[in-house]
Amino acid sequence: MTHLDVELKRLKDESVELFELVISQLRKGRIALLDFDKDLAREVNFNEKRVNALELKIDKDCENIFALFNPVAIDLRFVLAVLKINSNLERIGDIADGIARYVIEADAPFHGDLLKVTRLDEMYTLAIEMLEDVRKCFNEEDTRLARGVFKKDDVLDDINGSANRVVEALIRKEAEHIAPALHIISTIRKLERTGDQVKNIAEEIIFYLEAKVLKHGSGKVIED
Repeated sequence: MTHLDVELKRLKDESVELFELVISQLRKGRIALLDFDKDLAREVNFNEKRVNALELKIDKDCENIFALFNPVAIDLRFVLAVLKINSNLERIGDIADGIARYVIEADAPFHGDLLKVTRLDEMYTLAIEMLEDVRKCFNEEDTRLARGVFKKDDVLDDINGSANRVVEALIRKEAEHIAPALHIISTIRKLERTGDQVKNIAEEIIFYLEAKVLKHGSGKVIED
């Protein structure tokens, strides 16, 4: 194993660690929201510092690999992909932290009717599942599941698209739901953005493994 191979393996291990940490943040945020667990929400808030620290460490390691080894071909694509995936994961961590803050600031649990009609739990569960899928793809170097997240993201978009309508209808019947409804809408928007970040990660994995650029509808192949 060359020195470059050792550094690339370390970088991959750190990236998988960040995947696991961010997935844990989303899972705990979901439980905190559904169970109105302020202590768990505060734990998510506290662990955001760990997410940020690991993101900075990965960035620095990528810079060192560029400076010391001048990687080419698939090694270059891997480091470039990790840089972008690292940023996407940090943003998802921010989203988990933001949702946890809603729980900390709320005066009472979110009404069951609101959670049901907005399909918030379904959306949260699917967002976590999508992130778990791309984590597995990255770790096992398999693009099959990466492509599957694009269809799942369509479901997140559908739920997000109907959120305003269903919340407005509920508020018209029960005006006391206005304040928590605003938190629910904001959470749905954040989860929709989570789906976008996961899609970006999937595109980077495909770029790294298949040398294909999918952004902006491009199917361009990068020659090694």
